Amino acid sequence: MDELAVRPLSADRCTIEVRAQPGAKRSALVGTWNGRVKVAVRSPAEDGRANEELGRVLALALGLRPKDLELARGAAARLKEFHAALPADVARARLRSHLGIE
Repeated sequence: MDELAVRPLSADRCTIEVRAQPGAKRSALVGTWNGRVKVAVRSPAEDGRANEELGRVLALALGLRPKDLELARGAAARLKEFHAALPADVARARLRSHLGIE
């Protein structure tokens, strides 16, 4: 199993690398892809709707408010980078728990 791509930005912020899967049957964290968190969302990839939903799904999994998560890179791509108001080790632990990774 790849280590999750979660890197510290500062003591209380981190970067989380994500692979988006828009147009899915359900919205959820569905696993990993090359170390990135794979997130499926029902919204199509048009007019930023998938990005908004992806942010909500990821924030819920991390126990954050959506405003504490920012899309930093990849608005028009499947590979994205989010900045989260959470220490990297806490974010990694919450994601691993949510994904069932030991």
